[in-house]
Amino acid sequence: VEEAPCFTLSDDIRTRMTNDAVKACKAVGYDSVGTIEFLLDKHGNYYFMEMNTRIQVEHGVTEMVTGTDLIIEQIRVAMGEPLSFTQEEVTPRGHAIECRINAENPSKNFMPCPGRITNVHIPGGNGVRVDTHIYNDYKVPANYDSMLMKLIVYDKDREAAISKMRSALGEVIIEGIETNINFQYEILENDAFQQGDTDTSFIEKHFPDYVR
Repeated sequence: VEEAPCFTLSDDIRTRMTNDAVKACKAVGYDSVGTIEFLLDKHGNYYFMEMNTRIQVEHGVTEMVTGTDLIIEQIRVAMGEPLSFTQEEVTPRGHAIECRINAENPSKNFMPCPGRITNVHIPGGNGVRVDTHIYNDYKVPANYDSMLMKLIVYDKDREAAISKMRSALGEVIIEGIETNINFQYEILENDAFQQGDTDTSFIEKHFPDYVR
């Protein structure tokens, strides 16, 4: 599950983190799309983890809250053209949540579940976005990442976005293989998640049966 904006970041930490990311890119002369990742501890200190020099799975939530198309901007930069907006024009609004729908069985330690999809129904509606490659009779291979679909929702605030995601998940139908759709429901219904009390040990603490 990915979210934007980060529920636990204060405006001050977000500004400092952004400035440090920009400094790092300038220091190495980087001029394309990329994502710098930080880890935040409970004291509000953050630490550089890595930089991915590519579009990441999470880019959709950024696009939803900023009203930008990062893929188009990446192509513009690669062609030697400037960005179509300035940093000052980027003003996040609302809240976006993304659920990665994977071909995996959470009850078996998230074991991948390749196979043939016999039926697919994709949700839609205002503020609902689906990025996927699957279709009826699609064969999920065992050789690649198990992700089938990115289900993304946007609404006025986090509470509304969680509610919309629950509704959107209820419309997803993927038959013929095991998926993690029900597990996504469990995360969204979890009290700690709803309160924004999440960290890198969230699954181990709240769903220990899935990681035995």
